[in-house]
Amino acid sequence: MASALKYAVTLKNAKLDAITTAIGTSGLLRIYSGTQPTNPDTALSGNTVLAELALSSTFAAGASGGVLTASSISSDTSADNTGTATFFSLLTSGGTRKVDGSVGTSGADLNLNTTSIVSGAQVSVSSLTITSGN
Repeated sequence: MASALKYAVTLKNAKLDAITTAIGTSGLLRIYSGTQPTNPDTALSGNTVLAELALSSTFAAGASGGVLTASSISSDTSADNTGTATFFSLLTSGGTRKVDGSVGTSGADLNLNTTSIVSGAQVSVSSLTITSGN
């Protein structure tokens, strides 16, 4: 039998707010090439950091309606490497991965105007939202 669990919005918001708490102050958004690991606790293997962007000192204001909207994200004015972006991680300022997600041009967790990143080029994210499912 399939799960029929449904959560109150207050619980969804609490789960999302826990992301901001876990990231802490001045976290990072890293964009990688290669196969996305099973989860953030799984070590990276053969992945290349293409870009690293600074998150605001507080990742996001409180979640509302089951949606967490990131505060402003600083551009990476000079991408680290050339490659095809396949996934991203939200990390603490010390580099511990807390959330991983897909990267694409549409329908991904993080949508960019292109997944082709070129070393030295600017990489920008205009917005990032995380929606809690049931």
